[in-house]
Amino acid sequence: MGAQWKQKGKIESAAAKSKAFNKVTKELVIAARAGADPTMNPRLRMAIDAAKKVSMPRDNMERAIKRGAGLLDEPANFETVTYEGFAPHRVPVIVECLTDNKNRTATSVRVLFRKGQLGNSGSVSWDFRHLGMITATPEEGAGDAEEAAIEAGAQEVESGDEGATLFLTEPGDLDAVSRALAAQKWNVSSAVLGWKAKNPVKVEDEAARAEVEAFLHALDEDDDVQHLYVGME
Repeated sequence: MGAQWKQKGKIESAAAKSKAFNKVTKELVIAARAGADPTMNPRLRMAIDAAKKVSMPRDNMERAIKRGAGLLDEPANFETVTYEGFAPHRVPVIVECLTDNKNRTATSVRVLFRKGQLGNSGSVSWDFRHLGMITATPEEGAGDAEEAAIEAGAQEVESGDEGATLFLTEPGDLDAVSRALAAQKWNVSSAVLGWKAKNPVKVEDEAARAEVEAFLHALDEDDDVQHLYVGME
């Protein structure tokens, strides 16, 4: 784990799809504040790619972009709020939220952290690295992952989930490396800025690990939670 936490074996349902749309919509709105032209706005370009991957209808996508760019009368008051703390068994967690009501979000996060420990800013992030994270799989004719990383300018490469490869970059290189990998016949499924634990915690006891997973699941189900980064092997 040690990077962005994802639920395993999540059932595809109307509720799950709605939640995915909600997260992507918020990212589109935030990204579009820097401009509605994806060719000039790397973050928006990546948000559009994420929207396509969850099959968001074009009308929904365009409306979110216009809303974020101030081209509609609808307010777009989302703010990024980050929380740090520990899941059960002292597993470090960074929680990134996008919210239009910080008081509501703060209350929800405090309640969710009752089974863990909510910390102050910097309480766990000192033991994480802020990186670009690109998840990709090779298409036919793609080269070796290590060679692709060197050619694209990635700093590190790791095995990802379900046969994918995780390419790690400096934050400012995320978009350029993502484009370079695509040019080398790597299918990029995700390209985000995130946090990766330097010293992930081992939780070997099955019951303890289940407790941590349940805690993370409850956090992820909150509508304001956008990303979870967890320091657990």
